[in-house]
Amino acid sequence: MCGVVGVVGRSGVNQMLYDALTVIQHRGQDAAGIMTYSDGRFNQRKGNGLARDVFRQHHMDRLAGNIGVAHCRYPTAGSSSAALAQPFYVNSPYGIALAHNGNLVNAEALKEDVFREDLRHVNTDSDSEVILNVFAHELQKLGKLKPAAEDIFHAVKAVHRRCSGGYAVVAMIANYGIVAFRDPRGIRPLVYGRREHADGPEYMVASESVALSAQGFDCVADVAPGQAVFIEADGQLHLEQCSAPAPHTPCIFEYVYFARPDSIIDDISVYKARLRMGEKLSEKIQRLCPQHDIDVVIPIPDTSRVSAQVIAYNLGVKFREGLIKNRYIGRTFIMPGQSARKRSVRQKLNAIELEFRDKNVLLVDDSIVRGTTCNEIIQMAREAGARKVYFASAAPPVRYPNVYGIDMPSAEELIAHDKSVDEICALIGADQLIYQDLEDLVDCAKEGNPGIENFDCAVFDGVYVTGDVDQSYLAQLHSARNDAAKNASAKGGANTDAAAGDDSALVDLYNDVS
Repeated sequence: MCGVVGVVGRSGVNQMLYDALTVIQHRGQDAAGIMTYSDGRFNQRKGNGLARDVFRQHHMDRLAGNIGVAHCRYPTAGSSSAALAQPFYVNSPYGIALAHNGNLVNAEALKEDVFREDLRHVNTDSDSEVILNVFAHELQKLGKLKPAAEDIFHAVKAVHRRCSGGYAVVAMIANYGIVAFRDPRGIRPLVYGRREHADGPEYMVASESVALSAQGFDCVADVAPGQAVFIEADGQLHLEQCSAPAPHTPCIFEYVYFARPDSIIDDISVYKARLRMGEKLSEKIQRLCPQHDIDVVIPIPDTSRVSAQVIAYNLGVKFREGLIKNRYIGRTFIMPGQSARKRSVRQKLNAIELEFRDKNVLLVDDSIVRGTTCNEIIQMAREAGARKVYFASAAPPVRYPNVYGIDMPSAEELIAHDKSVDEICALIGADQLIYQDLEDLVDCAKEGNPGIENFDCAVFDGVYVTGDVDQSYLAQLHSARNDAAKNASAKGGANTDAAAGDDSALVDLYNDVS
């Protein structure tokens, strides 16, 4: 999962891009990058780390220009090398910088086509660079000295024909503007907004609506599945549907975990969806345990807090913040290595003993992936003096890997894979485990927008909506995503970084700003 931003402004956009990155930083903490365009030159800064660590004042001063794109990254199957920080860039045609959120399921075949048929070189193992080269090649085939909106849309249509998976893309075309588009099923989110300026309208495109509202932009609409938005450098907006109709199936895990609660995705309030998740889960708890002995409900911060508040209210018990979060530790399920994840849980959370001592506690989390976090937290609760520790998940069991841009591990590393609820309960050390039902979860999201009939729920039911994910692909995914592969990749990435130095050695732009 990553975050993307694109801006066409009337004055310098560097601060807007940086501020937007800090708002969607939850979508990627591995690397950050900004690229702007001014006076015939691309200006760039990117590197590993949080936005606040990558950008200093002298970097910001040199990111001149009224248009730009930005990206915050967390790794999926690729390594964490600084070479994989985005945006990526190609010289021809025109000069194009691109940032991407998602994952292509046909990336390897496309990479071969790009090399053999398009005669273009892909320098990394990132599918984002593949999309960039496909788009650039299709635009270059037109042979136009100055591309019109219909030329750019023609290239986007070709991207949709050639690419399969979940993707949301923003790309800057030197001297011409910003193009943004979304996969034909709308798996990955993308939204655009407008704000008025004395010299004319300004536009922003971003992964989540909260990035727009934080900068004073009014949300115009979600980019529709398969739709492209082209904003010229002078502020003219063009829209076109660039793919054939397909079922709209947004990723349901955005509402469970990834998106900020103050975002609205596909006209569904993430906050209200999580409220409804709490409603449904509390109903299930009451059905299973009508004479429950729960004394207190405690959320595992932060994503489950909204659901946990509703559960406590409906059960008629106290809601307490019994776990305090260290906000300087990243999300644990994406960390390479089980030992690192276990250590990180203890660094990330600390129990307030008085909220646990001599109490029957219901811990509520948004989901259970590997089980590392909840196992450690249940141990912490018992060490803090809890008599009984019950555990509730606002999502169903995660049994299958995600292939559309979320780094959920290979199936064998998912705690729920091939296990019953009772077996999972024993493994995590809880006195009782209650999962949300998938039908209820879908209803929680669907209620916000009845026009969406289905969601990408592959991590729960194993149904991959693009229809082209088979066992051979999943086996390839396993080889790339298991802990051993990630540890090897991390070591390789460290060597790459040492050899490359900073980002100036990676991309030789006209005015790199390392």
